[in-house]
Amino acid sequence: MQLQSERLLLREFEHSDWPALHAYTSDPEVVKYMPFGVNTEAEARAHIAECLATAAEEPRQIYELAVVLRAEDRLIGTATLAQHFRERRNASFSYLFHRDYWGRGYATEAMRRLIDYGFTELQLHRVEDSCDTRNLASARVMEKLGMRREGHLRESIWKDGRWCDEYLYALLIDDWARGAS
Repeated sequence: MQLQSERLLLREFEHSDWPALHAYTSDPEVVKYMPFGVNTEAEARAHIAECLATAAEEPRQIYELAVVLRAEDRLIGTATLAQHFRERRNASFSYLFHRDYWGRGYATEAMRRLIDYGFTELQLHRVEDSCDTRNLASARVMEKLGMRREGHLRESIWKDGRWCDEYLYALLIDDWARGAS
């Protein structure tokens, strides 16, 4: 599977992508708000194998794609759309980018393309995500996508030895169709 946007190519991971994946998943600042910590080379390799396995599942539930900057042919991040309960037609998403590419709109562009795929091809009704309340950059990405903040969940995630709050955001297909993005 491949999806393109103006500057990006979203494609399936390949075994040879592990060094690029490891470059950003081993950066403590990049994974600061993620449920996992800094990844080792072995974990990066294992994660790519997991991505390849989920890509081959029928029916496919998880679309975890490598985000490639087309101008440089460089893997710069990950964009994921994970369906929940097919009969409910909803999914959650996540993204993670190399720190050198932060602040340039790549996360918003990649997720806009992947969410569009979810609504148009997978016939999703709702897409949602949450973020640690301290992760203001992630909240901004979701707001740029036209998502609404639906909740503030108190002490709902355990991270770095303490309970943290998170914001819940969602977007409905009707909002998307009206151009919320």
